[in-house]
Amino acid sequence: MESIQASYSNSSLESAFSGIPTDWHSIDWRRVNRNVREMQIKMVKFYRESNWRKVKAMQRSLTRSFSGRCLAVRRVTENQGKRTAGIDGELWNTPETKWLAISKLKQQHGYKPKPLRRVYIPKSNGKKRPLSIPTMTDRAMQALYLLALEPIAESKADHNSYGFRQGRSTADAMGQLFISLSKKLSAEWVLEADIKGCFDNISHQWLINNVPMNKLILTKWLKSGVVLKGQFFSEETGTPQGGIISPILANLALNDLETGLHTYLGERFGKSRLRKLKVNIIRYADDFVITGASKELLEDTIVPWVTQFLSQRGLELSKEKTRVTHTSDGFDFLGWNFRRYSGKLLIKPSKKNAQALYAKLKEVVKTNMTMKQEVLIHLLNPILKGWANYHSPVVAKQTFSRLDNLLWYCLWRWAKRRHPTKSKTWVYEKYWHRLNDREVFSAPVKQPDGKTSYLSLYRLADTVIKRHVKIKGEYNPFDPEWESYGEKRRNDRLMNNIKHIRKRVNLWYEQDGLCALCRLPLTEESGWQIHHVIHRVAGGPDTMDNLVLLHPNCHAQLHSKSLTVGKMV
Repeated sequence: MESIQASYSNSSLESAFSGIPTDWHSIDWRRVNRNVREMQIKMVKFYRESNWRKVKAMQRSLTRSFSGRCLAVRRVTENQGKRTAGIDGELWNTPETKWLAISKLKQQHGYKPKPLRRVYIPKSNGKKRPLSIPTMTDRAMQALYLLALEPIAESKADHNSYGFRQGRSTADAMGQLFISLSKKLSAEWVLEADIKGCFDNISHQWLINNVPMNKLILTKWLKSGVVLKGQFFSEETGTPQGGIISPILANLALNDLETGLHTYLGERFGKSRLRKLKVNIIRYADDFVITGASKELLEDTIVPWVTQFLSQRGLELSKEKTRVTHTSDGFDFLGWNFRRYSGKLLIKPSKKNAQALYAKLKEVVKTNMTMKQEVLIHLLNPILKGWANYHSPVVAKQTFSRLDNLLWYCLWRWAKRRHPTKSKTWVYEKYWHRLNDREVFSAPVKQPDGKTSYLSLYRLADTVIKRHVKIKGEYNPFDPEWESYGEKRRNDRLMNNIKHIRKRVNLWYEQDGLCALCRLPLTEESGWQIHHVIHRVAGGPDTMDNLVLLHPNCHAQLHSKSLTVGKMV
């Protein structure tokens, strides 16, 4: 490991470490994160100055840095795919293999990726989606180059692109659609667009010519091929679904869809008429919708331009999923139904999405006929809570109540089948108990102290409906100017998270109820916000030793005057 130690201590771009790490557990992760963030911030700065020579130099430095390699190995050994091997069967599941992997990533000269292991997973429409699994080494190499590519991709991205981007979600795309369609004079026509096999058909040559990264490495990934049932297949198009870097490559291919269309319409109709066309583009990954003032505008002007835009990238619109719809008829997007009722736009869970949930719940109940009630509740609750949280920003109460009712009948049939000789009253009293003044499907559970508590089934209708605040389109997580905004969004999002509530309480006691800046009391009237001592944009973690509580005004003052604050002693 001599080469690693040398790069760790001698790099001019990385801060000197207090001690050179000798194994995986001796790595200073805070310092590693900060070093990578510093390089990413410089990269964005050079990009905005159009200094591509320095951007490329910084990308090269990052992909060869010890800190970058550490984060790349950490990412692929902590994500959901950490137990899934590629064609070589290799996994990095011990500190020793992770430490050796850091050294392995330094050997980039002569690097040759191995073919991807191809498997197929079912889609909602009955078809199957190909999933390509790289080896651990190739995954880590992609994660390493992603660190150098993502800051540039974020800086180039369309404002209303929401898929596979830090701090953005489907709820943000929904929020932008609401803004675009909810007013009285908003567009009444929508182009529902879907790209046919986006990941499978993106032109390799377009990616090689336009993606701002090492062309040789990118070419090797694109041309690595796949292995299916022991047979090798080469691929001439597409970026494999399953690769860490694939989503960002797809985003880069679809960038300029929004800005390019607005530029085209401005040149054709004039900037003064552009606003009257009511054209808005909202994209999430390869699904997007375009609003317009008329059906003719969408069909005769916008569809041909989009078709040409996609053809340059080797892509085309899916005929079965692409259509022009009036908002009074409604359309589905990202699991929601958008429709105007007497001129008022309402967003509800789509019928298809609700049916898919009920089918999944029925399948869980059906396949666990002999399981204890406690086990069944443990299986159902995560599904119910996840679905409810997803739809909590929209008009979902009616759908929640209907699904609760359907699930009740499903569980009633489950309970009766388990005891065919018992009366209905006996069955009901065994599985439903009165808790908080209502009958609940719940199981008695004995606690270590001998007392009995009840594990209850989550009720969808109990979900609080809370409108989502859309992220600003210009937000860039790698730009220090947006650090305060990003921190505020994280605070707002986590306010109702139970783990976050505990964290706030612990910080409050740790600081004796005082603001870390002004040292005055933190009260319900004054309010409080969490601040990162080492900013997130500089690689600061979310751990307790890097967090303090501040008054909202003190927090704003600290950012505006570039003040610093530490942990209270």
